Amino acid sequence: MQHGGAQVRARNEPNPGIFMVFGLFRTRNHNRVIVDRQYAALSAAARMPDLYARLDVPDTVMGRFEMLSIVMILFFRRTRASETSGQELAQEIVDAFFQDIDHSIRELGIGDNGVPKRMKKFAGMFYGRLESYAAAMDGNDRLALAAALRRNIYPDQGEGAPSMEGLAEWMVAAERHLSGVSETEIATGSATLPQPEV
Repeated sequence: MQHGGAQVRARNEPNPGIFMVFGLFRTRNHNRVIVDRQYAALSAAARMPDLYARLDVPDTVMGRFEMLSIVMILFFRRTRASETSGQELAQEIVDAFFQDIDHSIRELGIGDNGVPKRMKKFAGMFYGRLESYAAAMDGNDRLALAAALRRNIYPDQGEGAPSMEGLAEWMVAAERHLSGVSETEIATGSATLPQPEV
């Protein structure tokens, strides 16, 4: 499955009771430590306080989903230029991302019957963001990127929503930072994202 130049493919193996549509969550054992390390680093980046305190991301459950989606998208855009092993790592990290969402949904008390429907909704949201952000970034259009962020993060506020230009600038800077990350860092799950400059 090609999205915005990032190779993110859904797996075919069914996983009963969990997200049957995409069949995620099968991670190769030999990559487990690397995947865990990189996913933890991306998750930590998505929780950087200045993103919420100074760049207008709401510190809510959905705000954190939006930021985790953003850092995943940035990582996928970096690994599209990697060797096959880097692209496979990216796939396993998206598996971990959706597994994390599945776990969070279940913690909210959603029963087995309701989980697949909600997972499908979150997957659609994620891939829609991947496409819209990639289109703006590929065109070096920061205003279009800010507008897409505004629509997604503040869908109900219209003209009253923050401009999100600061977050768009951070995404551009983060992508530039990731372009300098070595293939060794990618292969070992050691890629990081920069702090916002405010």
